[in-house]
Amino acid sequence: MKASKFTDAQKAFIIKQAEDGTSVAEVCRKAGISTATFFNWKKKYAGLMPSEMNGSGNSSRRTRA
Repeated sequence: MKASKFTDAQKAFIIKQAEDGTSVAEVCRKAGISTATFFNWKKKYAGLMPSEMNGSGNSSRRTRA
């Protein structure tokens, strides 16, 4: 899987901007992401601090045997 161009702190900042009243379309345009990406991030990371984001996706990762 391709690594993200955005750090967890950047994702949290982008989500926070939209929550603070900036339109989603404007936030996405400035960040260079699609609205679909924004809403996927929001669904996955909403309410989490950047330090909590790292462990949220580990349950779906496969480990090598």
